[in-house]
Amino acid sequence: MKGLPVEYQDDDIVVVNKPAGLLSLPDRFDTTLPNVRALLEAHFGAIFIVHRLDRDTSGVMIAARTAEAHRSLNDQFEHHTVDKRYHAIVSGIVEQDSLKIDIPIMSDPRRKGLMKPSARGKEALTEITVLERFRLATLLECKLITGRTHQIRVHCSAVGHPLLVDPDYGTSSELMVSALKRKYNLKKGTVERPIISRLTLHARSLGCTHPTTGKQVLFTSDYAKDFSSALQVLRKYAAPYVSSFRWE
Repeated sequence: MKGLPVEYQDDDIVVVNKPAGLLSLPDRFDTTLPNVRALLEAHFGAIFIVHRLDRDTSGVMIAARTAEAHRSLNDQFEHHTVDKRYHAIVSGIVEQDSLKIDIPIMSDPRRKGLMKPSARGKEALTEITVLERFRLATLLECKLITGRTHQIRVHCSAVGHPLLVDPDYGTSSELMVSALKRKYNLKKGTVERPIISRLTLHARSLGCTHPTTGKQVLFTSDYAKDFSSALQVLRKYAAPYVSSFRWE
């Protein structure tokens, strides 16, 4: 499907690899903006969105094609039986190979639409595993046990390692080669373009019980081009350490 790669489809579900920049649901103020639900409905007919990805997050997303499939998947998400794993490039070197982040999250009253860690918030649990370390950044696999708004972004920031690109919970809105390469020189009359200028977060895999067959299924999605490019630049200019695990 143009603009929205379909990874899997049957009579009950459809799985896509959502590009960054595409909304999951129609915008409340501008319903003409492209979104996953509208694109799927134009191709498949009735569609039920089960979960959402942030606009600037790429990766695997599952939707239901029937009310029965929708109820089954909703129940699985509600009871945390869906295995959701994201790959995140975060700032700094994460020293521990694995870590459980158990920090409640609530809406930030000072920043509309954003969240913050708070003892008064809702329970939020993320399990992280280091995949690859660089001189200035780390590639993590983040397993969501709960599914709070902006959970990975808030949790990584709370432990001192915000996403490498995250203007809301971190300090940078883009990644430039010049920030990594010494003596970086541009050709006269040219302007440096960012390697990636959106969240360095990709929904890598989703495992669940098929709503009709009852079988366990696992769906994965390839990295978006800009996410892959960011990793290539880090490997080239940020002196990566030996990786114990690499999933490409």
